[in-house]
Amino acid sequence: MKSTVRVIPRLDIKGPNLVKGIEFEGNRVLGSAEYFAKKYYDEGADELIYQDIVASLYRRNGLLDIIRKTSKDIFIPLTVAGGIRSVDDIREVLRAGADKVAINTEFISNPSLITDSSKIFGSQCIVCSIEVYAFKGVYQCWTDYGREVTNFNAIDWAKRAVDLGAGELLVTAIHKEGTGQGYDYELIEKISNSVSVPVIACGGAGNEKDPSKVVNQSNADAVSMSSILHYHYMKHIDTHTMKYNESQLRMGIPIDSGNIDFLRDGHGGSRELMVEPCSISSIKRNMEEQGINVRKMTNSEE
Repeated sequence: MKSTVRVIPRLDIKGPNLVKGIEFEGNRVLGSAEYFAKKYYDEGADELIYQDIVASLYRRNGLLDIIRKTSKDIFIPLTVAGGIRSVDDIREVLRAGADKVAINTEFISNPSLITDSSKIFGSQCIVCSIEVYAFKGVYQCWTDYGREVTNFNAIDWAKRAVDLGAGELLVTAIHKEGTGQGYDYELIEKISNSVSVPVIACGGAGNEKDPSKVVNQSNADAVSMSSILHYHYMKHIDTHTMKYNESQLRMGIPIDSGNIDFLRDGHGGSRELMVEPCSISSIKRNMEEQGINVRKMTNSEE
């Protein structure tokens, strides 16, 4: 039987805000990243992933302050991604409180950094982030948060990254991300069966059953998701009056943002939400029902 499978919320961050888009585009501000992170920790998340979505564009990582604040109140592994380009950058992020770094753009530009960093910090700290778009049956790697295409084949690159020293792979299907259509099961299966290190499946979770499916069908070692969790904590907003209750105000959702129309229920000509929001506890319960080992939750996490 597979060892304990991890459930890992992913928080895409721009400035101080948690954001969410579809296929890495059209990102909406959802609220305070720190608030959501604490909610997920309290509910039983096994790890967290912080992704600075503009770091590669501006060639810097803007998460250090958020990492420092988060690490004071959250005692589960924290992986940080975005704009990390050197051994010194990795050292700075780890000193701020992160447990791992996930790197995409710089690893493709400079593969030797995988070997150098894994020797210095240990392979358990070094995650190769692989952002993939499926086009005409080919899985191509993209960089810069889905802004630039490469000639790297995702399955070949996954194997090479592990050979170079990566201790884990974070595989995100851009064409599935935010759509609620389910993970790219074929992609995850091909990579999982080709490497000897843990694979985190990311991109496409649309309901509480999809994470179980990608574990059982594609042999993922961990599952990451965002929309289904973020919207679970936002769904109590009165979407007809656009008024916020006290909980949403504490979440730091901008009152006049006008960005929550997508949460309407589909009546009156507005769009339907493409995912079925759910909690971490419901995801884990479904996994247990499917015979998947997960970390047990305390009563406070229910």
